[in-house]
Amino acid sequence: MNSQTPADIRPGTRILFAAFPADGHFNPLTGLAACLRDAGCDVRWYTSEKYRPKVEGLGLPFYPLKKAFDIGADPDIDRLFPERKKHKGQSARLRFDLEHVFIRRAPEYYEDIQEIYQDFPFELMVADITFGGIPFVKEKMNIPVIAAGIIPLMQTSKDLPPCGLGLMPSGTAFGRLKQSLLRLAADKLVFARPTRILRRLLSGYGIDTGRSNVFDVLISKATIVLQSGTPGFEYARTDMSPHIHFAGPLLPHSRTRSGQRWHHEKLRRYEHVILITQGTVERDVEKLIVPALEAFKDSNCLVIVTTGGSGTAGLRARFPQDNIIIEDFIPFDEVMPHADVYISNGGYGGVLLSIRHGLPMVVGGVHEGKNEINARIGYFGLGVNMRTERPGVLQLRAAVEEVLGDERYAKNVKELAEEFSMYDSEAIIRRHVAALVQRRTRRVRTAAVYELAV
Repeated sequence: MNSQTPADIRPGTRILFAAFPADGHFNPLTGLAACLRDAGCDVRWYTSEKYRPKVEGLGLPFYPLKKAFDIGADPDIDRLFPERKKHKGQSARLRFDLEHVFIRRAPEYYEDIQEIYQDFPFELMVADITFGGIPFVKEKMNIPVIAAGIIPLMQTSKDLPPCGLGLMPSGTAFGRLKQSLLRLAADKLVFARPTRILRRLLSGYGIDTGRSNVFDVLISKATIVLQSGTPGFEYARTDMSPHIHFAGPLLPHSRTRSGQRWHHEKLRRYEHVILITQGTVERDVEKLIVPALEAFKDSNCLVIVTTGGSGTAGLRARFPQDNIIIEDFIPFDEVMPHADVYISNGGYGGVLLSIRHGLPMVVGGVHEGKNEINARIGYFGLGVNMRTERPGVLQLRAAVEEVLGDERYAKNVKELAEEFSMYDSEAIIRRHVAALVQRRTRRVRTAAVYELAV
């Protein structure tokens, strides 16, 4: 599905990648970058200095953030923005992040990219959907942009509740009316300030946003949106924009490992295997990892924790039980085939990998867009959404027991995994890149001929 033979990409096609400086925004694009590199494109990358080793490890030239504030320089966002701690509650925190973390960085990205263009006159940009430079590159520089949807699709729809609040759609007449009222309230009240700031900022550069809200602007300004995932993991819409295309799961580039893959002799000794992570961004192990360990220590389950480097030694000392394995990192492609349940805060990349491996989930996360991801997990019956950042021991135990005891969860995930396998993400990106570059080349040549004629 969606994997027709791609058009040929001209060797040497110049492509700039750009990503908001966070792992969940950068990593999913590495697979696309490696694919286009292998297709003969001249691929270069603009992002945080933090990712220079990974970019150069892909064999790609790197451009650092210069004028743009490097949010990736410090993993503690509250330390970068001390006033953020004053904003309590899901909506207040999201409004703050939209304004200060994303919107106000956009002109800074534009300044850097203009300078990059003098050295590298790129023909196309590929960026994650939250990257604020998208409207500037497309409308001010007249360069096509492919936006990679590395979070659930946030486009406003008449069929859905407003984005950003983690609400699930309703099919009843009353539910649809309620959704309409909630969308109005979200636009006029909840997200009015970040929308107003974004519109005013872009209008200062002559970029018209129309009536788009803060979630729709970057989608509408991209030439094409390649949405990570498939229709089976997205709410149904009758009004989805035709420039949005599902691309299958966009996953990080992985090198073929030589030698022995991860294995542990304890995998054969326990009835069930539970995999737990909070990703690399969330540093507070008390939120999810500790209660999960408390729930299943000394049980008939093997509990495997990947900490992302946060508090590993302390957790090992605190939980020395024989049924617990705690590591900084284990390749998920190697450990997920052994697992029966995946417990996480709902990072999109980990969720997509879990689906690809047919692994049902228990999720607990609200902030940084996790509420939208986790709502979909519950809605599509792929696992249990605990709807909290800090689940209790009993809540976690009950959620895991529910997933293990109800075969519908595993069945639903396996069916979606089959849908994932029908999408060839590399063929899809190559086809769109070739078409956009060819279209731009024709346009540039036509303009040149016109100027000569005049």
